[in-house]
Amino acid sequence: MAAAHGVGPNLFVEEADWYNEILLGAVVPGDWWRGLPHPMRSWLRNTVGGFLLYFVTGFLWCFVIYYWKRHAYIPKDSIPSIEAMKKQIIVASKAMVVYCALPVVSEHMIESGWTRCYFHVSEVGWPMYFVYLALYLIFVEFGIYWMHRELHDIKPLYKYLHATHHIYNKENTLSPFAGLAFHPIDGVLQAAPHVFALFFVPAHFRTHTALMFLEVIWTSNIHDCIHGKVWPVMGAGYHTIHHTTYRHNYGHYTVWMDWMFGTLREPEDILKKD
Repeated sequence: MAAAHGVGPNLFVEEADWYNEILLGAVVPGDWWRGLPHPMRSWLRNTVGGFLLYFVTGFLWCFVIYYWKRHAYIPKDSIPSIEAMKKQIIVASKAMVVYCALPVVSEHMIESGWTRCYFHVSEVGWPMYFVYLALYLIFVEFGIYWMHRELHDIKPLYKYLHATHHIYNKENTLSPFAGLAFHPIDGVLQAAPHVFALFFVPAHFRTHTALMFLEVIWTSNIHDCIHGKVWPVMGAGYHTIHHTTYRHNYGHYTVWMDWMFGTLREPEDILKKD
């Protein structure tokens, strides 16, 4: 619990309000939003920030790989159509308002003192900060792997939730904009391990918040079909295989969970068969 580290929950509220002032104060016209209840201000900030990250990351990355460096990374016949990317943007935009409610829930639990979140690194020290960060990332990796795998294995979940994302099943239909093109409940379920981790692992508040929003950048990256070959990172080369076989490479950041549970398929294995 936050109180166990000697820090009252009010610091978390003040931090969230500071985020709101920075982003909403700069982007949203007027000050009408200041009269909203605290959870609504946080949801609005998350939504505005989520859209900004999604569109800035998506457009910049598409410009680099499809136009500026198009011959360096992507074969001409693998570049998705403008129409395909528009559809991905529409699906992601409809879901974004739901995705951004999850950080509001986690903030409320943190501010209420229900989690093991701490505010200052000095409360645990730098060595334990990195130990706890590693444990947090392992928990999240494990949780996302199994959540993702069950979204495939449990047929109703796949049919009514995850199939929305898997209509993008070829290189010429995948793009950075596909990274958030999920059914909204599907997206929340896959991000939920970030929240569950807070009940089991002491987590630094700012680090947790940053990791939640860096998911936007990460998911854009793993849907660009470029195999970075940086072991043990679960990059786009691995994730593209997931979109074409449906039974491999469920992991998120690394290949370790797929290796442990027998679902890993290497991009090099595909190339050898070809």
